[in-house]
Amino acid sequence: MDYLSKKNETIFIGQAVEYAGTAMSNTLKDVSPIKKIELPVAEEMQMGITLGLAMEGNTPISIFPRWNFLLYSMNQLVNHIDKYELMNDEKLKKNIIIRTSIGSQRPLHPQHQHIGDFTFEIRKMCKNIDVIRLDNPKKIFSAYKKAFSKKVKKCTIIVEYGDYYNEK
Repeated sequence: MDYLSKKNETIFIGQAVEYAGTAMSNTLKDVSPIKKIELPVAEEMQMGITLGLAMEGNTPISIFPRWNFLLYSMNQLVNHIDKYELMNDEKLKKNIIIRTSIGSQRPLHPQHQHIGDFTFEIRKMCKNIDVIRLDNPKKIFSAYKKAFSKKVKKCTIIVEYGDYYNEK
């Protein structure tokens, strides 16, 4: 996240981006507050704002701490971001990076509504979005760098494993 935060056009948006609250919060502690937009729990609105930011020339890094929360934004993701080029004569001005995770189960299992992995289902539904599941922490930096620097502007969902924050 430090690499991305140094890029002029990046903006970090979501829940617990400015204030601690999830495992991902610690990965943003060195990101300047002026690069962060803290939102309430309003996932569909967040995804709509994410698209608007990219249309205006920003590179949003939209953070949904777990897949289960990202489900609330499916209308915007499936019907708008994935279909953007099909519905418009214009292309996105910047890439969109959506960051989510498979919720951690250790040391405390948060119950099943927090540990979903919908990687394969979203790949099937969204033909114009790249979905990358990071099964190895060594791939994290290269995945984000590639998502940021794509020449063809599009959306990339990067899926992390919550358990890796404490284990790897």
